Amino acid sequence: MSGEWRYLIVWEFHVRAGMEQAFEAAYGPDGDWARFFKHDEGYIGTELNRDVKDLRRYLTLDFWTSEKSYENFHSRWSAEYQKIDQMCEAMTERESEVGKFERT
Repeated sequence: MSGEWRYLIVWEFHVRAGMEQAFEAAYGPDGDWARFFKHDEGYIGTELNRDVKDLRRYLTLDFWTSEKSYENFHSRWSAEYQKIDQMCEAMTERESEVGKFERT
């Protein structure tokens, strides 16, 4: 991943049985979300991590240049964000934001 990140958003997902492949395609580093985030120059990249014991549990890490970059993007593209979120909702049993972090 190129670029110096200063802001990180981490999400935890529990994926519905049989939806793992579709989920990985949507949430992976070249997936639907990453392609959407690339509309903003403040976006650096996404990592998708799968739990080695619970194969339906994933963490996503979205890297941004700053909190302001992410917030501006989210505000500017909120309708499209909601649309992709609703489309992907059927793939998961539950999701939760683990946190937002600043690099020190």
